[in-house]
Amino acid sequence: VQLQASGGGLVQAGASLRLSCAASGRTLSTANLAWFRLAPGKEREFVAAISRTDSTLYADSVKGRFTISRDNAKNTAYLQMNSLKPEDTAVYYCAVDVSIYWRARYPGAYDYWGQGTQVTVSS
Repeated sequence: VQLQASGGGLVQAGASLRLSCAASGRTLSTANLAWFRLAPGKEREFVAAISRTDSTLYADSVKGRFTISRDNAKNTAYLQMNSLKPEDTAVYYCAVDVSIYWRARYPGAYDYWGQGTQVTVSS
């Protein structure tokens, strides 16, 4: 399975971005998906997850601003990010867990990771 993340960029605070994670080699429709982020000097942080049954979970820091979704026809996951803040600056990674269990926040649960896409939010 290969995951290709894209959509990052440099934006001003308050702007929006949509990250994409295109998969090849396996269908995403029956997998648990997630986005994590890594900021300089910080540990990897859970951002959002969507289960194989389309339940969603968000970090408190992004709840109400970010939306995770999937398009099964395109075999792609998305992270819509609105009202971006400077503290959202990080490299964002998509991840796929092919198990039947949903351990959304736990990085070790994920079998495949994308290469990361940089999001920089200026104040």
